[in-house]
Amino acid sequence: MDEKAIIAALSALAQESRLRVFRLLVIAGPAGLPAGQIAEELAVTPNTLSFHLSHLKNAGLVAVRRDGRSLIYSARYDQARGLVDYLTEKCCSRTPCCD
Repeated sequence: MDEKAIIAALSALAQESRLRVFRLLVIAGPAGLPAGQIAEELAVTPNTLSFHLSHLKNAGLVAVRRDGRSLIYSARYDQARGLVDYLTEKCCSRTPCCD
C-alpha cells in the first residue's frame, strides 16, 4: 500500500462507529453482512451507517456486492493486512525487541 492509501485507511478507522463497523465485518468473515443487519447489530440508523460504510469503502477497507435487493458488505482482508504490514514492516529494526 502506498502512503496515501495508508492515510485514508487510518483516517477511516479513526472514528468510533467506523471502527465498530469494520470490526463487525472482520468477525463476519468473507461472506459479509447485509447493511440492515449491520445497522441492527450496532444500533445505528441506516442513513448514518451508509455514511460510515461509504468512508470505509472509499478507503478500500470494505467491499460491497448486491444480492437481490440487499447490499452485502465485507471486510477487505488484503487491505487490512497491507495496513498492518506497513505499520510493522520495520519493527525493531533499530533495537532488538521482538521476534
